[in-house]
Amino acid sequence: MSYKKVLLNEFGGPEVLQVIEEFNLPEPGVGEVRVKVLAASATFSDTMVRKGIYYGFKETPPLSPGYAMVGVVDKLGAGVNGIEVGQMVADLTVFGAYTEYMLRSADSLVFVPDDVDPAEAVSMVLSYVTAYQMLHRCVKVQSGQKILVHGAGGAVGTALLELGALLNLEMYGTASKAKHELIKRLGGTPIDYNSEDFLADMQTIGGVDAAFDAIGGENFKRSFKSLKKGGTLVAYGFYNQALGKGGNVPIEYMSVALWNMLPNGRGASFYSIGALRDKQPQWFKEDLTALFGLLADGKIKPSIEQRMKLEEAARAHELIEGAMVKGRIVLIVGEK
Repeated sequence: MSYKKVLLNEFGGPEVLQVIEEFNLPEPGVGEVRVKVLAASATFSDTMVRKGIYYGFKETPPLSPGYAMVGVVDKLGAGVNGIEVGQMVADLTVFGAYTEYMLRSADSLVFVPDDVDPAEAVSMVLSYVTAYQMLHRCVKVQSGQKILVHGAGGAVGTALLELGALLNLEMYGTASKAKHELIKRLGGTPIDYNSEDFLADMQTIGGVDAAFDAIGGENFKRSFKSLKKGGTLVAYGFYNQALGKGGNVPIEYMSVALWNMLPNGRGASFYSIGALRDKQPQWFKEDLTALFGLLADGKIKPSIEQRMKLEEAARAHELIEGAMVKGRIVLIVGEK
């Protein structure tokens, strides 16, 4: 039986993403499961993997992008217990999810409730777990506190706003004007990064308890200055560097770590979903399961702007890199 997947044979622009046909399904080994992919997330991290600039990523072409997937168990390898064929599962793959079938370690899978939409479920795996862990594991926010969210109209930004609203947080979010209505709808106060000074705005309200920044460079410094005493900066990306706007990732990483040691009553840290999952794998499963519960109960609903076909992966990357997406894009790969 043949199946399709997206492959890149060299790092580069969206045009390197090619849809190919494989003529034999992969066979699961000991402890592995074959998954029929239903939905894969199309994220900014995927574009960085495609360009070969994702920090810490050491794989080389040929490879398929795809940081997260939801699918159904199609075949069990030897020694796999507690999982049945037909169960819906999710995983943080980091790469490889742009495919109709893939192999995963049974131990890494998280069960998905049968009654949730696979596209909404896959939105939980990367962006919502990132938001949830930054709020609850890194900062431990309390009801009524103030937060600043950069890129508030994007995948992680909208997740932060939606989860923050459940905690009755006072939320401020930077974004382009086109995304301001979405930010308002999610309970945030929008700040136009093209025409407004977010640092001045935050200082006017007495500072924030937490700032979440994936922009990098000078933005990290300004976010740190936006904190009130006792506040925390959580840096979790390098958007500017990914767009070729300068900066040095290792140096910025060290700078943020040093700020955490300054005697000014403020804290700073880096968050990486992969690093925290490696260190605390049970947290990832607990947090993703909690998010699936909120999704099943209707307490959260991810902002999905487009559902695109696997064959449209290159176009999805173009939209993401052009900052033309309000919320997120999901690649619909298969059906139950």
